[in-house]
Amino acid sequence: MSSILPFSHWGWSFILLYLLSLILIGYIAKKSKVSDSLEDYYLAGRNFGPIVLILTLYATQYSGNSIFGVSGNAYRLGYTWLVGVHYMLAIVMGYLLFAGKLHKLSKLHQFLTPSDYLFYRFRSKSLCTLASMIMIICLSNYFLAQLMTMGRAFQGLAGDYGDIAYDYGVIMLALIMVIYGTLGGIRAIAWTDMIQGLVLMSGLIFLIILVRYHFGSLEQVNEIIYERSGEFFLDPPKAPMLREWISYMIVIGLGGALYPHAMQRIFAAKNIKTLYKSLSVMSFMPYTTALIALIAGLYALAYIPGLEGSNADQALASLLRLIQETSIFGGILVVIIFAAFLAALMSTADSAMLTISSMFIKDIFPQRSGEYDQSNVNFGKRLSWILVSVLVLLAILLKDHASLIAVMDRKFDLLVQLVPAFIISLHYKFLSAKPVFYGLLFGVLISLVLAFIPFSFIENGKFYGFHPGVVALPINILIAIFGSLRFKLRPFKYT
Repeated sequence: MSSILPFSHWGWSFILLYLLSLILIGYIAKKSKVSDSLEDYYLAGRNFGPIVLILTLYATQYSGNSIFGVSGNAYRLGYTWLVGVHYMLAIVMGYLLFAGKLHKLSKLHQFLTPSDYLFYRFRSKSLCTLASMIMIICLSNYFLAQLMTMGRAFQGLAGDYGDIAYDYGVIMLALIMVIYGTLGGIRAIAWTDMIQGLVLMSGLIFLIILVRYHFGSLEQVNEIIYERSGEFFLDPPKAPMLREWISYMIVIGLGGALYPHAMQRIFAAKNIKTLYKSLSVMSFMPYTTALIALIAGLYALAYIPGLEGSNADQALASLLRLIQETSIFGGILVVIIFAAFLAALMSTADSAMLTISSMFIKDIFPQRSGEYDQSNVNFGKRLSWILVSVLVLLAILLKDHASLIAVMDRKFDLLVQLVPAFIISLHYKFLSAKPVFYGLLFGVLISLVLAFIPFSFIENGKFYGFHPGVVALPINILIAIFGSLRFKLRPFKYT
């Protein structure tokens, strides 16, 4: 492996030690379990304190898309993608629309998966099954994006050996992740998230110092970009781009807040005070994470031209390779930064893996409960291994065919269709099951039709700059609300 990726033996030893420590944490978490229940395995007894919750939310939210995807899109679009920083803040605003109320209900009624809330609220198995399938598909997409980013990270560093390194990276990291995740459940993932979150923060601080030291000021970067590309990268955006910005703010702000693994962390918070304290800290994180990734993409645009299409997602890794070749000190810091990016990838993918297995065994293929909880947990572990194996194969097959942002867009188009079922239903007591079901169904169908059928009025996968999911959402909401008014049911009473 050392002949493929340009790290010294001590560099690979450091990374290997870091990865093995994650397996050790998984083993310790397994020994620390309180019971063999699903609640303990998937929610750690609903006892996350503020530090654990902040770091697990941070490590989970700032994924491969947040680091490599943002850098890649900054490479493609330049300063036009500056708004990407605010998309991450929009997710925190999305949480505030429903997290507090959902947390209180989860404590009272012992929700394990997001669909548990839907069944409590609507008493409709059809709605729960449809919502669960949508969330599983979106999470699988999300997981796939993380695996592809793991490969991209190795690919960008490997130069001429990029394709081989991509395959090695995907297989090795997925294997380590599934081992520690299935050993200790959410407790292992939360504990590893704490380490991964701290490593990520440190790595990003090192990154911004390194690029400034090796390549000069951002002003110099601006001059190089302007000389090569002109107003496209530096002029204020025109109306089409502004529409796209608004669309991203809606689809990511609402869709990102409705990630199933994020909702499970809302369930796992120790109390409402802990939850709101964590969200208040999270509101500052986009400026110390996504912003640094975007700046790194601009440096790559200036000093490593020529990356096109999905190869632009290698911009950050290629920049690290260039820094590494300048000095021994640069090589040391690049190893640390590389470990930080692996932390961001794995901390997101492991959460998606665990949530998918919980939804399969609780919502899709419910097994026996009560004294048989251990058999349910074992079934969930087997599902995790099968899921990871399938998605690793897909990540390898798709490595040359999709950008990370393109993969990310599709899942948000579907996730945002859950807004009536979760967010609106928490505040509007007259919603009923059938209209919400049909609104969700039509919203998903419209999103998929607009996304995958080549209509003449669709450009770059968007309708006049708006995502298919944003176009479908108003129709979804209207069906849910006006359909419910037609039934004239009594208002739902939360207990």
